[in-house]
Amino acid sequence: MTILLGLLILSVLVFFHELGHFIFAKIFKVKVLSFSVGMGPVLLHKEFHGTDYRLSLIPLGGYCGLNGEKDFQKAIDENLTEIPKSPDSMFGVHPLKRAMIAFAGPLFNFIIGFLCFFVISMVGYKYNYFDNTIIIPEEETVESPAREAGLLSGDKIITINGEQMNNFWDIQKYVGLRPKETLSVDIERNSQNLSFTITTLLNKDQGNGILGVYPDYNTLQEYETKTYSFFPALLHGVLDTFDFTKQTFKSIGILFKGVDITKVSSGPARISNMIGETMTEGFSSDFRTGLYSTLTLIALISISLGIMNLLPIPIADGGLILFSFITLIFKKEIPPKTQVKIQYIGIAIIAVLFVISIIGDFRYFIDKWSSK
Repeated sequence: MTILLGLLILSVLVFFHELGHFIFAKIFKVKVLSFSVGMGPVLLHKEFHGTDYRLSLIPLGGYCGLNGEKDFQKAIDENLTEIPKSPDSMFGVHPLKRAMIAFAGPLFNFIIGFLCFFVISMVGYKYNYFDNTIIIPEEETVESPAREAGLLSGDKIITINGEQMNNFWDIQKYVGLRPKETLSVDIERNSQNLSFTITTLLNKDQGNGILGVYPDYNTLQEYETKTYSFFPALLHGVLDTFDFTKQTFKSIGILFKGVDITKVSSGPARISNMIGETMTEGFSSDFRTGLYSTLTLIALISISLGIMNLLPIPIADGGLILFSFITLIFKKEIPPKTQVKIQYIGIAIIAVLFVISIIGDFRYFIDKWSSK
């Protein structure tokens, strides 16, 4: 049930991504041949103003078929030097408009993230946290850069690289995004302020930085966030979206530092399960807690989906944006055959990522079931 619930949410995110392409195509007068809710065999359809609106069998997002996509294939089949153009086709409009249509999908993913944070800012939530007091592991077998640098149990971490650490979650969040980095850590010990330089480790299984400290479990407190009225909540929605976007880019960068990519990457099954579990567990304890947990996870996934689609990989939105700007700058279309060769690279990259994510899903569920 949790997987089905999560799959429904994931499908909504994909649907809104396609809706972005649909709306901008309409704005720029590109004919939308088909727009489907769901994938696979068509159950119901109705043509309206030149667009075939469809309800398809498999509830996995949807798709948006634009005029001009078949022209590209025609250019390949007939060995043409350029793609046939008509005023209402994807390749007949100005390259900047084409780029905007491609960008609209990821844009709508960012908008969903913004709306989630906007609602959270208006509703608020409660959470438990430990203060910034740290405990150093006594076991020598547990690696601890903090212990090696000279930190002791009972120290309070005040700042890292000049940024204020108000609680242990702040420490985890900051360090987690900075594996294999040298940090300047200011602490308070017996009313004295001391400074240390610590180089974090990399957790290869989870893809995060390690300082080698635990929270002081005796400092657990409950905290309730401030709620905001409409316009301040809009501002917080924008700021939180920007912050999450930066964190996501940093997380992508960590993938190249030597992590076990099959463990840190997630496919549709694992993501759906995570969303479903977060919803059921969160709402079972408290409505606002459930709303916060669910919306935060949805925002993170939606923003990540937007970023991944913006990467300059052929067959992704970012690839089309890149091609459009090349055309705009050099005033010349890229030959269809050249585009196809480049797209083969994109297909290979997507295929590798897909296989890695599926392996990651299998490992995740096998480990989860074996631990029961």
